[in-house]
Amino acid sequence: MTVPGRRSSTFIRLLRSGFTDPSAAARLLDADALAAVRTDPVLLDALGATADPDLALLGLVRLAEAQPADELPGLLDTLVSAKPLRDRLLGVLGASEALGDHLARHPHDWQALVTYEAADLHPGLAEFERGLADARDPVGLRVAYRRCLLSIAARDVCGTIDVAQTAAELADLATATLRAALRIASAAAPDDAAQCRLAVIAMGKCGGNELNYVSDVDVIFVGEAANGVDEGKGIQAATRLASHLMRICSEITVEGTIWPVDANLRPEGRNGPLVRTLASHLAYYQRWAKTWEFQALLKARAVAGDAALGAEYIEAISPLVWQAAERENFVADVQKMRRRVVDNIPAAQVDRELKLGPGGLRDVEFAVQLLQLVHGRSDATLHSGSTLDALHALAAGGYVGRADAAQLHDAYRFLRAMEHRIQLYRLRRTHLVPEDEADLRRLGRSLGLRTEPVAELNKAWRRHASVVRRLHEKLFYRPLLDAVAQLTPGETRLSPRAAGQRLEALGYADPAAALRHLEALASGVTRKAAIQRTLLPVLLGWFADSADPDAGLLNFRKVSDALGKTPWYLRLLRDEGAAAENLARVLSAGRLAPDLLMRAPEAVALLGDPEGLQPRTREALEQEVLAAVGRAENAEAAVAAVRGVRRRELFRTTAADIIRSYGTEDSPAEEDLGALVDRVGGAVSDLTGATVAGALRAAVQSHWGDTLPTRFAVIGVGRFGGHELGYGSDADVLFVHEPREGVDEQEAAKAAQAVIAEMRRLLQLPTADPPLLIDTDLRPEGRSGPLVRTLASYAAYYRRWSLTWESQALLRAEPVAGDEELGRRFIDLIDPLRYPMEGLGEDAAREIRRLKARMESERLPRGADPTLHTKLGRGGLSDVEWTVQLIQMRHAWAEPGLRTTRTREALAAAHAAGLIPTEEAQILDEAWVLATRVRNAVMLVRGRAGDTFPSEARELAAVGRYLGYAEGTVGEMLDDYRRITRRARAVVDELFYGA
Repeated sequence: MTVPGRRSSTFIRLLRSGFTDPSAAARLLDADALAAVRTDPVLLDALGATADPDLALLGLVRLAEAQPADELPGLLDTLVSAKPLRDRLLGVLGASEALGDHLARHPHDWQALVTYEAADLHPGLAEFERGLADARDPVGLRVAYRRCLLSIAARDVCGTIDVAQTAAELADLATATLRAALRIASAAAPDDAAQCRLAVIAMGKCGGNELNYVSDVDVIFVGEAANGVDEGKGIQAATRLASHLMRICSEITVEGTIWPVDANLRPEGRNGPLVRTLASHLAYYQRWAKTWEFQALLKARAVAGDAALGAEYIEAISPLVWQAAERENFVADVQKMRRRVVDNIPAAQVDRELKLGPGGLRDVEFAVQLLQLVHGRSDATLHSGSTLDALHALAAGGYVGRADAAQLHDAYRFLRAMEHRIQLYRLRRTHLVPEDEADLRRLGRSLGLRTEPVAELNKAWRRHASVVRRLHEKLFYRPLLDAVAQLTPGETRLSPRAAGQRLEALGYADPAAALRHLEALASGVTRKAAIQRTLLPVLLGWFADSADPDAGLLNFRKVSDALGKTPWYLRLLRDEGAAAENLARVLSAGRLAPDLLMRAPEAVALLGDPEGLQPRTREALEQEVLAAVGRAENAEAAVAAVRGVRRRELFRTTAADIIRSYGTEDSPAEEDLGALVDRVGGAVSDLTGATVAGALRAAVQSHWGDTLPTRFAVIGVGRFGGHELGYGSDADVLFVHEPREGVDEQEAAKAAQAVIAEMRRLLQLPTADPPLLIDTDLRPEGRSGPLVRTLASYAAYYRRWSLTWESQALLRAEPVAGDEELGRRFIDLIDPLRYPMEGLGEDAAREIRRLKARMESERLPRGADPTLHTKLGRGGLSDVEWTVQLIQMRHAWAEPGLRTTRTREALAAAHAAGLIPTEEAQILDEAWVLATRVRNAVMLVRGRAGDTFPSEARELAAVGRYLGYAEGTVGEMLDDYRRITRRARAVVDELFYGA
């Protein structure tokens, strides 16, 4: 009798045995079918040892209730007296709801688990073929298949076989099933079977003897006509047989399905014929096949049908597989395949994706297969379809480090075991780790984690995934360092030839030079060399992910040579997680950023500071610059300090731009490209303004002390005034002065002229720092006019002589340095010119259009492609800017939002005012942002300014990477540029030319 308010002893015992719902379990134990064994302590202990005791008990009750009355005692007697059967049967019922359903439908099949002989412990293909021999139709084949699967699952969950043996048995069962399906198909169409020879080639995990519980079985069909039969008729007959075989395995019947047979790995995929002759296969692979197809063929294995034809196929394609690494586009193809895998994972699933996510099964499989392709051409020991066997062979041959291989081996086995148990539960094809607590508990317990199964499972999974994520890149590069460092005698190493092959396969154009750099960086027993050996495997992977890995490695060696003896440098790269990746991106993205860094390598410290890549304010920059000028002994030293600040800040800006454009492992690439462009334009413009202010202070200080005889202001125009400077832009300016009280006008003018000449001289002194060119061509009268005017002279000129184009140029005028009050008065003077009351007249608008048309025909460089010229080409910067400026001159008098020097701000204001429809505004903005980014990219990559895409292939690829295009897609990049700018030009024709 149970005491009120207290739990029964049965309830407590069930709870301790691992049942999550003891009340329901107690009711199930009270079922009539279990009356003979419900009090047997052995049964309760055995249920408690399963992955899910509640599920196991429910399955047992259903199985017992499905037994004929005369057979139930036999089941129960065997269950309590035979431990092997008890462990197998309850183990399956506690791990697989789907196999519990099968046993309830086929209550005699539990007897398949009774035998416990040597052959039963490790059955092979022959045993599975015998198990399927009586199947005469698809339904019978499914029942027999599940019966065989039941025995595999029993051995798996009881630990009789490990994860690799389980995968091999599943592949053997799939082979036997394909043979049985072909037998059934041939029996249904004996005439077709007589007219052809058909071989079934297993691919993927089935071909590699490492199949999952539920997976598509990838195949390729090879056919030949039988002797005396026309080839066309023979292939048609083979195609009908192959199609029937696929339906037998794939179609849903009253007994469900087995698994889909997928033939999409065949030549031409779904668009190609289902069955080809051997000659047709070879012709395709020799001429048309892509790298991924050879990677897939690594696992090809003849499994069913005509054995001789299958053997011929394997023998014929094998040499082609092992020559794949010599193909022209091998490296680009491999990089694209790696990116495509990660890019195709839905964002919501990436953290639960066991196969394709970061640190997942595909990372291991891809790395192993790539190394097989690279080194298997000269080492036949690597010719294996099994991932774990191939990994063992790679370690034995010195192609990967033994310790790394051992860790990867353990992680892969654990992840595959997780995958098996996840799929076994409902026999569904999935690679997602469940989110439900009960599912995670069952999964953890099935893997032997019993104390805190959910917490232990998550910890173990994350640990192993972290190992894979860390090692799968190191796998490629660590042996390269071992090959050059030569630290451990007796260790098997890559030969120089094998190391060169690997570097070449990973995108290095000059493997010999790369090996020399590695040797210089990693050899020796110093602490510096030891840290480099830790860093380089990861850095080499990041370099290989760029368009110019050789430059990245060379630049890293230069920086390390310059900073290697400073204790903070290597510590920064080792300890600051983002610093090493940021440095790798910057060093391999082109010439400009590395050149800036080489002139002051200590700027690498910016890459480790979370705030280090944020642009500094104009006020902070000017304060630092003017303080440096004040401390300098002379003008030259002052401007040297100013240009040093400019170099450091340019590096900060370029580094931030590259890192945000490329993205890193922890943060994706910037999606708002307009914000990226605005950030660069603003940072470079502020920096240029501070530099001009510093040069002005230095010039005045060296000749006049604290005060110039005339008030003096610098007005930024063009991109400078618009806060839109690029890395290669000159500083377009106007100079204005006003004599101080009591100073002769001639003396004031001479002082103003002298200060301008001194500023230009100082900013262009030959030094290691990039010069800043001052351009004054937009001044009144252009090059024919004086360099500097008084405010009164400007007023007189604009009142009498000003041309429309000069008013247009003033739209982007803004004070940038010098006397602030004089600068403000200059702006007050020009506002009526650039924002004319009642708007620009039609005659003036016609003049602007005529000038633009003449510029298009005369200023585009000879031979330049007008569809790719970012400044003067179709739909480029000039098209967008002149369209926006015409709207400003017509409407800014009435629309305050248009009174801005910034192009994108003015465009947005025009849209807000209803002057440009939404779609047209978006088209113009997209084209302007893209053209600006291309110009910046060209400067970053080449180290010198350019208005069109580079012609050299590697430089063009680097521009593509900056713009977000994967390796090998520069054609797509150029097509996109032409498409976007073509649409912009159509809007310009409508809004600017009135077409």
